[in-house]
Amino acid sequence: MSEATENAVRWERLTAPELRSLAERDALVVLPVASLEQHGPHLPVWTDSMIGHACCLRAAEKAADLPTVVLPPMWQGMSEHHLPYGGTITLDYATFRAVLACVCRSIKAQGFRKLFLVNSHGGNIDPLAVAARELCLEFDMPVVATTVFHVAGPKLGALLDTQPGVQHACEAETSFWLALDPGQVRQDKVAGALSDPSTTRSGPFQRFWSFAERAPGTGVMGDPRAATAEKGMKLLEVVSDALAEAMRDPVLWRAPHAVWKGAE
Repeated sequence: MSEATENAVRWERLTAPELRSLAERDALVVLPVASLEQHGPHLPVWTDSMIGHACCLRAAEKAADLPTVVLPPMWQGMSEHHLPYGGTITLDYATFRAVLACVCRSIKAQGFRKLFLVNSHGGNIDPLAVAARELCLEFDMPVVATTVFHVAGPKLGALLDTQPGVQHACEAETSFWLALDPGQVRQDKVAGALSDPSTTRSGPFQRFWSFAERAPGTGVMGDPRAATAEKGMKLLEVVSDALAEAMRDPVLWRAPHAVWKGAE
C-alpha cells in the first residue's frame, strides 16, 4: 500500500474535518478486533492485532472505490485462557461488549452508519457474534462481524502445509509476521515452540480450557517451522480479497429490521 493510500484510510492519520467528510459520504467504518496475548516463545504478544489491522488495511485498499476508514485495532480482547503464560491483557464479556457499544455510539454520533468488526483472535469469535447481533438492533444500523481465519473459507487452508487453518502462533501466524515484519520473529525459538499433545476434549461440550491445558509447554498450537514469508503474503491476499468483497456486499449493509418496534 502506498503511503498516500494508507493515510487516506487510516482513522488515526486523518483530521476531524476529513473524517466528517467521510461520514457525509456514508463511509464504512472498519474496526479490527484483536487481543494482546502470549504467542509462544517466538512471536510478539501483538500478533493478532498486527494481523487483523494489516488485513483490514489491505482490504480497504482493494475496495478503494468505496469510502472506507479503518480504526486502530481494538487490542483488548477476551484472552483469559492465555493468562497462565503471561504477556496477556484481557477483558471480560461485559466490558468487551461495552467497549464495542461505545465505538458504535461514538461513530453514530459523528454521522457514520455502518460498522465492520473484523476479528483476528479465536477467543473473540463467540462473544463477538452475540455482541454484533445485539448492537445491530441497539443502534439501528448494520454491525457486521467476521473473523479473518474464516472469511476466506478453504482458500486459506489450501495455502498451508501442516494444518487445515489458522491455529495459534502457528504456521499461518508466523508466516504473516515473516511477510510483514520478519524482524519480530525470534527465529532461534521457532524450533522449540511446539507444544505437547492437547489434553482437551472435542465434541458437543462447552467448558473453560486454559492454554496451559490446550497447548501445554509453550502455548503454541500448530507448527511454526513450516512458516514462510511467501505464505504470509498469500494469506494476506486471500483474506483481504474476501474482506473487500464483503465491504461491497449490499445485503450485508442494508438496514436491520426494527423487530422491537412498538415493544417499548
